[in-house]
Amino acid sequence: MSQYRVELICNQSIMEDIIELFEKSISGIQYTIVENAQGKGLSSKKLGNTVWPEMNFILFVYTDLENAKKIKEMVQMLKEKYPREGISCFFTKGEEI
Repeated sequence: MSQYRVELICNQSIMEDIIELFEKSISGIQYTIVENAQGKGLSSKKLGNTVWPEMNFILFVYTDLENAKKIKEMVQMLKEKYPREGISCFFTKGEEI
């Protein structure tokens, strides 16, 4: 069975909403979170300082195709709900060994 790596980068202000949605929608989901991620995206900087005070978080999930598709749908819904939060999501298919 192929595995997919999902990498989600978003504003920390919506982290709890995203985790709650993922845990409610995908039974047994396992993930890793990296908090206080700094950087610059297409629309703004998030550096955690007085000029650019906001911070991002990064969430990693390793899952199957079915759940990757669910996550893609959820991310689209989140982008509509939070259009100014800079939600980015990337999918990578793992290689079979």
